[in-house]
Amino acid sequence: MSEGGGSDPSGSSDAVDESLAGLADREGWRVDGSAARVHYEGEGDRYSVEYYAPSDCVVYWKVPPEGGGETAVPVGRETVPTPLRERIRIDLDAAGVDPAAERRSL
Repeated sequence: MSEGGGSDPSGSSDAVDESLAGLADREGWRVDGSAARVHYEGEGDRYSVEYYAPSDCVVYWKVPPEGGGETAVPVGRETVPTPLRERIRIDLDAAGVDPAAERRSL
């Protein structure tokens, strides 16, 4: 890995930076390296949702109740509430990321 000053002639690094910056501007999203994360809590369920720019995909994590002592685990999209999935697609689109990334399998 190179540090600082390196440029990618294809411009893909700039596109990744722009998409992550776009997500950082959305409510609740935080950027960490080449990923962005948002937390959701509703109807007794807690999720951490992560968008990974290099692989252009979204991973959903089910987060245990506070004080539960368990570890967050990745879960399949079909188990995630539809309103949350819709919100993620809206945020991706607003950030300039193809919302189809939310449906992309690893």
